[in-house]
Amino acid sequence: MASAPNIMNLSMKPAEGPLRMFTDGPTSEPTLKAWGLNRTFGSGETLTTALRDVSIELHAGQLVLLMGPSGSGKSTLLAVLSGLLRPDSGKVIANGQDVWALSQRQQEAFRLKYCGFIFQGYNLFPALTARQQLEMVLRWGGGLPYRESRDRATQMLGLLGLSKKANLRPAQLSGGEKQRVAIGRALIKDPIFCFADEPTAALDWKHGEQVIDLLRAAAHDHGSTILVVAHDARMIPHVDRVLHLEDGCLVEGTERPIAVSGHSELSGYQEEPLR
Repeated sequence: MASAPNIMNLSMKPAEGPLRMFTDGPTSEPTLKAWGLNRTFGSGETLTTALRDVSIELHAGQLVLLMGPSGSGKSTLLAVLSGLLRPDSGKVIANGQDVWALSQRQQEAFRLKYCGFIFQGYNLFPALTARQQLEMVLRWGGGLPYRESRDRATQMLGLLGLSKKANLRPAQLSGGEKQRVAIGRALIKDPIFCFADEPTAALDWKHGEQVIDLLRAAAHDHGSTILVVAHDARMIPHVDRVLHLEDGCLVEGTERPIAVSGHSELSGYQEEPLR
């Protein structure tokens, strides 16, 4: 794999809150901790359990891959951890805040300030060009002036191999190009957390590697906490941890399910050596 792209010069001013340390590995204290997460859908005979007493700790500077068969609850867990879907029970503490104790407006402010999202459906604005999709995040989300926002958006599109597509709207882009724009939009504000749902699904492996390089740089150089949901096993050698979700239960690597005892410690939790 090519060396990771340098996105340090794209950083916005660090968000207020706990100091972010950019180190060669994850910090000792988790930036996101959740325990006892349960989530079901439907009722009666149609009741489906997506999450069964799931507990997890994620650290700054770490790129984590969450895998599992279709319907295993991966996207549900990502949505619960990121404040998009309320669990039936359990707690999520992110950046020192109890996510599900916040009001809806506070949750929206939290996601705007601290989180970047990469969705399977891209969620691009039809009327905006590729560059404008990124500029908007910096101008309205970060309060940066127009020229600086434009310059950073142009640089990010270059890292994604989209310099020649900067002035095109989503309808003029291929699926893979739209996915790369969505990835740039998530990373350009240097988020504390990045939640990515199948970020390489629409990409060939050449562009998939570019995306993984950017995610690794965001984690290892910027100290972001990154959780990626994916089926693509080619990502495994390039991430720091691999988690599997099976029948709503979380498994670390190929080891046994992660159990929890009490609410502040993960008992029986064994983390794989970082690669």
